[in-house]
Amino acid sequence: MTQANPHADVADQVAGLVPGSATHALRHQRDKVAAATQGSYDALFDPALPGLPLAERLLVALYAARLAPSPELAAHYRQRLVAAGADAARIEVAERGDPATLADARLRAMLDFTRALIEKPVDGDEAALRTLPAAGLSTPDVVTLAQLIAFLSYQVRLVAGLKALNAPAAPAGGGEPALPAPAKVADTVLTKAPIRAHGFTNEVLDWKAWLDVVQLDHATPEQIAVLEESHPKAKVSDYYLFLVHQPEILRQRSAAFNAIMYAPGGMARAERELASTVVSRVNGCVYCASVHAQRFEQLARRNDVIVQVFADPRGAGTTAREQAIAQFSIALTERPDAIGPGSLRALRAAGVNDAELLDLIHAIAIFAWANRLMLNLGEPVFPAQQAA
Repeated sequence: MTQANPHADVADQVAGLVPGSATHALRHQRDKVAAATQGSYDALFDPALPGLPLAERLLVALYAARLAPSPELAAHYRQRLVAAGADAARIEVAERGDPATLADARLRAMLDFTRALIEKPVDGDEAALRTLPAAGLSTPDVVTLAQLIAFLSYQVRLVAGLKALNAPAAPAGGGEPALPAPAKVADTVLTKAPIRAHGFTNEVLDWKAWLDVVQLDHATPEQIAVLEESHPKAKVSDYYLFLVHQPEILRQRSAAFNAIMYAPGGMARAERELASTVVSRVNGCVYCASVHAQRFEQLARRNDVIVQVFADPRGAGTTAREQAIAQFSIALTERPDAIGPGSLRALRAAGVNDAELLDLIHAIAIFAWANRLMLNLGEPVFPAQQAA
């Protein structure tokens, strides 16, 4: 069982990465990502965080790890609950029982929301979100809960990817399905007309929060500082103005996102954007798919593969390398518990090295986080709708 050490890097610990090992050294070449990942964990489980008690946050974490499923993370959070002296009956419900049996309506609502975000975030809507204020959660509490569940979705996929990287490479012929031949592409690889398929588009969208955002003229100095650190347009974005209800959690999340998506070297930035678009398409996040399809087009100066992703992500890819990226993005998104060294074989065969694999794992995992926030806290709108 994982030993809970508040001074250890939890992802290293749970994934079994030993200092001095090749995978540990590789992970810490992206030390800004590692630091922001641990910083997010520390912020979300800070005993001094106002609002939701630490025991409730740990119960949510245990329940989310159970649903994922991630036995290693479930063991970690169970041990933290026991060490914190949490109620044994509540631990039992989060670990193995039915939350509907809980007498505490507030905790029931939180665990119901957890299940929705973990299992099928695309089904989230305003009515589901508003069950939380109805159960007594303030808006900052809702932000804490949503960030916590989304972080856990990231953490599960990060740990699964790191474990696969850390395992001995799978031998060839291990039963992994062969990829189909790459799709033929049109002579013109940059389609200038808007791409629209199955409700997805590469057109510019805005996003509107369903609950109250922080008004800049009432924001604290810390909130203003975090907005300025997070994104150039954060002060006019409902997304950031909503999440800044909990500024330290947003600070760490923004640091992780920016380090994952914009760091030089490693996997080409266009390929990280491709993976992000595939994940967003699979999860049903129209807003994220739009933004990152546009970024792929800007970086790659083509959008043929975006047409394929929107039409059918499972058959997307104009090269064997793109196909392998798309297939792994889907696999880690849908079944992190099934990821192993064999899951990396097609990527390695297509020339993806371990430093690039780490960047790919990070990109997929961070969009497990981003999609859940976008899908369950608000909705995409065309700019004209937002202005209306």
